[in-house]
Amino acid sequence: MPQENDNVNVTIDGTELSVPKGTTIMQAAEKLGVQIPRLCYHSSLSLQGSCRVCIVEVTGVPFYMASCSVAVWEGMEVYTNSPAIRKARRDIVELLLDNHPRDCQTCERDGHCELQNLAYTMGVRERLFEGERKRFELEDSSDAVVRDSEKCVLCGRCVRVCAEVQGIYNLSQQGRGFHTIVTPAHEDNMDDSVCIQCGQCINACPTAAFLEKRHTEDVWDALGDPDKKVVVQTAPSIRAALGEGFDLDPGTPVTGRMVTALRRLGFDAVFDTDLGADLTIVEEANELLQRMEGSGPLPMLTSCSPGWVNFLEKFYPGFIPHASSCRSPMTMLSVLMKTYYAEKYSLSPDQIYTVAAMPCVAKKYEARRPEHYLDGGRPYTDAVITTRELIWMIKCYGIDFANLPEGEFNSPLGIATGAGDIFGTTGGVMEATLRTASEWLTGHPAEKLEFTDVRAVEGIREKSVEIDGQTLRVGVANGLQNARRLLNKVRNGEEEFHVIELMACPGGCIGGGGQPYPQGEYEVLDPDLLRKRGEALYSVDAGKAVRRSHDNPALKKIYEEFLGTTGGEKAHELLHTTYAPKRPRGI
Repeated sequence: MPQENDNVNVTIDGTELSVPKGTTIMQAAEKLGVQIPRLCYHSSLSLQGSCRVCIVEVTGVPFYMASCSVAVWEGMEVYTNSPAIRKARRDIVELLLDNHPRDCQTCERDGHCELQNLAYTMGVRERLFEGERKRFELEDSSDAVVRDSEKCVLCGRCVRVCAEVQGIYNLSQQGRGFHTIVTPAHEDNMDDSVCIQCGQCINACPTAAFLEKRHTEDVWDALGDPDKKVVVQTAPSIRAALGEGFDLDPGTPVTGRMVTALRRLGFDAVFDTDLGADLTIVEEANELLQRMEGSGPLPMLTSCSPGWVNFLEKFYPGFIPHASSCRSPMTMLSVLMKTYYAEKYSLSPDQIYTVAAMPCVAKKYEARRPEHYLDGGRPYTDAVITTRELIWMIKCYGIDFANLPEGEFNSPLGIATGAGDIFGTTGGVMEATLRTASEWLTGHPAEKLEFTDVRAVEGIREKSVEIDGQTLRVGVANGLQNARRLLNKVRNGEEEFHVIELMACPGGCIGGGGQPYPQGEYEVLDPDLLRKRGEALYSVDAGKAVRRSHDNPALKKIYEEFLGTTGGEKAHELLHTTYAPKRPRGI
């Protein structure tokens, strides 16, 4: 606790208070319940102080000060809402608006745009500064991320999240003055850059300068085609976040209502990606035990996060032999839809249109990787929609989501265990793997079902797990800056592990680049928000009768009828893949 002499006395809008040294004006004002407007500021990122929206008046200082980056001093007297300050802030926002496209009503961020919200709260009701406006071409080369520089306000949040949270450093501000643009190096397009398609730039952007590539129109077309059997699968973390788009509290599980909504949208069958997660677990656990017996290098690295896989191929190609050869749960289930499901119901793979509802824009990229295509040139996963896109589709149909009855997934590809549910939060893949591997390692059911030591929202966790006298050294990392730290420890010989779970996004899939934009008291990267979403998945798991992947009766039947043995020839052909180094253009 700070000592009394570590505090400074300040006055904000006529109210005196004492705060610790180093407290910014913005932080001090919040202690009084004063929310100073801001745009470039983000509590989880470094300070930039570039937008000037948060300026305040300080007695004795002849210029306005950025409250986000200036620390208070003894005797400081601050005015956060004087007439002059309100006018200056309004002028700043007006200038931003006048260099901004006039398409709010048709913009995907309409209603969720921080610039739009600022204009409303500040009383900007007309555009006063007519003149030339910046013009840039839409950059949509990527399979996942679209960049619209005309909507960029140069707040730098995308640059900072890419560098500070993900450690990619793909984006920077280039050019000068009116022609400044946020872009990859050499103004390359996103597809030719070191971008790993995670979509955290989309989450951090306050406007619509970054968005996911839309697949919704393709899905509408498929749903309207009488010759198509349109099936959808839903990722674990969707059920923990979808309700936020309909004013439900964060952390509200909405599995049943989600299934009902998808049926009302017109999908012929609704399957659960959790079954794909169960498949991944049994294949991955089998692979881990084989590696522990000497058939492959350790540590084994999990491979279900496509952003992480892209990062591996671009930044750590030397670790590719360590990556599990398992496809992701999404792709495993899509493969079964166009093989096992097609065969079971006498359908041609071309008749089946597979949609995946995912929290992750990198899944759009994963679906277009050439190794995830049928021999005939069709992708296993035809379209990927994010949680945000699914929210829009449900609203577009006028469905009263909050009051929907509970629905159930279709059989056989909709029956999953609690282990599959926890895949969506950091540490969940590791815990699910340990539930199966521990039983297979010892030859008898494990007394311990919950491995809480590996549950974590914080960036890195390293643990030794005791199983029947054997010690497994495990690592968990979420956010690629943390993944880099953990891999460097392994590469430098500082740590040894048997298995490492790596997720591209903060908090795992619950913090994916396609999740709902936070509302109310929460913001992107907010640990409390991620914790609540994670708790929702653990609550779903706790309520399941079957909580170990290898005990899933549907999974056992699929192996008996179609796949053969775990890790066998057919299972390996359909459920496994390969990775290769990737070098962006110009590097």
